[in-house]
Amino acid sequence: MSKVYTNAKHALDGLLFDGMTIMSGGFGLCGIPEHCIRYLKEHGVKGITWIANNCGVDDFGSGILLHSHQIKKMVASYVGENKTFEKQFLEGVLEVEFNPQGTLAERIRAGGSGIPAFYTKTGAGTVIAKGKEERDFNGTTYVMETALHADVAIVKAWKGDTTGNLIYRKTARNFNPIMAMAGKVTVAEVEELVEPGQLNANDIHTPGIFVQRIFKGDHFEKRIEFLTTKDNPTGKK
Repeated sequence: MSKVYTNAKHALDGLLFDGMTIMSGGFGLCGIPEHCIRYLKEHGVKGITWIANNCGVDDFGSGILLHSHQIKKMVASYVGENKTFEKQFLEGVLEVEFNPQGTLAERIRAGGSGIPAFYTKTGAGTVIAKGKEERDFNGTTYVMETALHADVAIVKAWKGDTTGNLIYRKTARNFNPIMAMAGKVTVAEVEELVEPGQLNANDIHTPGIFVQRIFKGDHFEKRIEFLTTKDNPTGKK
């Protein structure tokens, strides 16, 4: 059966339901599955538990799903650029589960690797460990963290082939590979879609076995959160 779909709407057809858990790749606005996020807004699915490094900005990325009140719970490590997030959290509308960034990444990786839980020193003895099992190993206290899974993982890659093999570009790799492993169904949007054999096997980051649906995006905005430039003292361009 072909894994290739025409667009985000086609690729997400039949997968969405209220109260579901979705993992979304990306770091800030880098490497986010823009087309899938926009379609989720259009579809109107609600009560989402959203697992991502952060929640984008107010008018782009997963922030648009906060604005439409489609996200019920956020599992993240950083949320500092989103005023809508702040407002909903302080008003008690949005449930938030904060994770140290490395812990979040490892919880997702564990979910995709069939590891139900693991121990880490990060957060031991702090509010992060509240309600969690703690255990001593060689005189050091560790806190137990459980794996994360999702009904659907949406990821964005630079190149992919029709069997689902994916290559990410530079920093845009971020959380995408581990999330592709941890979803019951993984939907990938790519900038370039090629036939099998056209990708160098040594360059593939996500094997096609982890990807069930793939489509080529027609346009990627690739916004920058904060554009920082440096004055050129020479005046030369």
